[in-house]
Amino acid sequence: MEELSQAIEQYKQESRQGAGGRSDPYHSARQNPPPIVYSKTRVVECREEVLRRHRIVAAYDRGEFADGYQLLRTQVLHRLRENHWNVLGVTSPRAQEGKSLTSVNLAITLAMETTQTVMLIDADLKRPAVHTLLGFGDCRGLADYALEDCPLEDLLIHPGLGRLVVLPGGRPIQRSAEVLTSSRMSALIADVKHRYPARVIVVDLPPLLVSSDVLAFAPSLDALLLVAGEGMTTRQDIKESLALVRGAVPVLGTVLNQSGKDQRNVNAMRALAAN
Repeated sequence: MEELSQAIEQYKQESRQGAGGRSDPYHSARQNPPPIVYSKTRVVECREEVLRRHRIVAAYDRGEFADGYQLLRTQVLHRLRENHWNVLGVTSPRAQEGKSLTSVNLAITLAMETTQTVMLIDADLKRPAVHTLLGFGDCRGLADYALEDCPLEDLLIHPGLGRLVVLPGGRPIQRSAEVLTSSRMSALIADVKHRYPARVIVVDLPPLLVSSDVLAFAPSLDALLLVAGEGMTTRQDIKESLALVRGAVPVLGTVLNQSGKDQRNVNAMRALAAN
């Protein structure tokens, strides 16, 4: 809990600086991140009504719920930077607990920083959801890269949100663990990891307790974030999930996702103590 307390205090200090008329680095970056010219990457501007409908609050909200993602960003960046990591997987014990929602909102919040670019990869190949949350519609993605040798540059999408690039999941496939452990997939992660050292890679993964995909992909990850759905995830689910990945990949912590409609409190999204 000590690291969480430090993160909270750091965020409060940033907020006070902004309120006092001084420079607020995060808020400034969020409003006007330095432009990046995407000469090859396809640009698909996200429609605000779609983002609002899917609760992608990091893209438009300035309220308390978006503040929760800012706090999560501070916590995550602190842990990644102190360990020189840049590949973060996001998962949950079971389906429908908010992992994809957390992945997208966290990636956008990170992409509003001026110090790094962000790549969001949808690796939930059985049930890809990132393209739907961002309003891309059906599109090719990671599955097409792995199975049909599609060039990566033809699959990447810039959604017009900060310094973010998205690699959608593409068409759903059932033999996803084999794809995630393929040499082509390993080469992809190694390439994007080392080519841009200042890039943070957020990987939306399948649920831990319903498939072997996360463990299959673990060697490509630096760290893992576990999402728990309020009123859905049990303590036993969390214990089993943590036991499953122990020794395979470090777990930064657990994020409580409040999926109800009344989302006015910053505590609706908070990083809990890492194990």
